[in-house]
Amino acid sequence: MTYDALHLSTSIDASPAEVAAFAGNPANLPAWAAGLSNGIREAAGRWITDSPMGEVEVRFGPYTELGILDHDVIFPDGTIVHNPLRVLANGTGAEVVFTLYRLPGVDDAEFDRDADMVRGDLARLRSQLESAHGHGTSSDEAGSLAHPSPE
Repeated sequence: MTYDALHLSTSIDASPAEVAAFAGNPANLPAWAAGLSNGIREAAGRWITDSPMGEVEVRFGPYTELGILDHDVIFPDGTIVHNPLRVLANGTGAEVVFTLYRLPGVDDAEFDRDADMVRGDLARLRSQLESAHGHGTSSDEAGSLAHPSPE
């Protein structure tokens, strides 16, 4: 079985390595991923956050330095939502691409809401990184980093 997918992206005026290092560090999630974290803490090697969906674990894959920022969100009931996230070279900057899957039971309104949350997350990520470099944010529409709730 496959899911409908929506690819959301934003361009960031910072190197792919800088973007991957910042976005792939779970400690930085509160600065840009509002859908995931209202604060995050490391406990016994696990990254735990209080999210709008309750207390969840966030687990990044092993290749963040390569711009593969895929991460799983593990809910208290054991449900795992996989979130593909890539940082690609785009000229002298980076393109951040998030793939939002429409999971079973997610209606159009919820899928649109999740996409909007991701767009907000990507806009905050761009703002954080470009502010650190003294750049204003571009006028391009931000992509979306949705964090779908389990059904």
